[in-house]
Amino acid sequence: MSLLQKFDDDLKVAIKTSDKLKVSVLRMAKAALKNRQIEKRGELSEDEILSVISMLSKQRRESIEQFSKGGRDDLADKERQELEILQSYMPSQLTPEKLDRIIIDTIKESSAQGIKDIGKVMSLLMPRVKGAADGKVVNQRVKELLEKI
Repeated sequence: MSLLQKFDDDLKVAIKTSDKLKVSVLRMAKAALKNRQIEKRGELSEDEILSVISMLSKQRRESIEQFSKGGRDDLADKERQELEILQSYMPSQLTPEKLDRIIIDTIKESSAQGIKDIGKVMSLLMPRVKGAADGKVVNQRVKELLEKI
């Protein structure tokens, strides 16, 4: 079953069960997917769909951070619930140990000599972990490992 079909099926179920939050999140995601489809002028691949969901998830994480700083825990909680729904459509996240192994292998492959080669490492690494790890976390971990070289 394609991801788009799963969105449609889950939206129907959410409407029938009156799950207002899930209906809202799924409609927002479908609108973002439709906009990307219009921009592309064609059907979206599974990777492109995951990219849109990842972008929406990133927006939720940033909102949670901002609302928490502003003392708006009620809004931060709502964003956390939305993020949880979006994350259910993403591939399972890499464990820190597995992520470190992938990063170390990529560093060796790229022949990186230190922090100055972070761009080289990231350009090889991100396609491998796309959707399975948060880019901010990956970047931070790559920096930490490159500083040890």
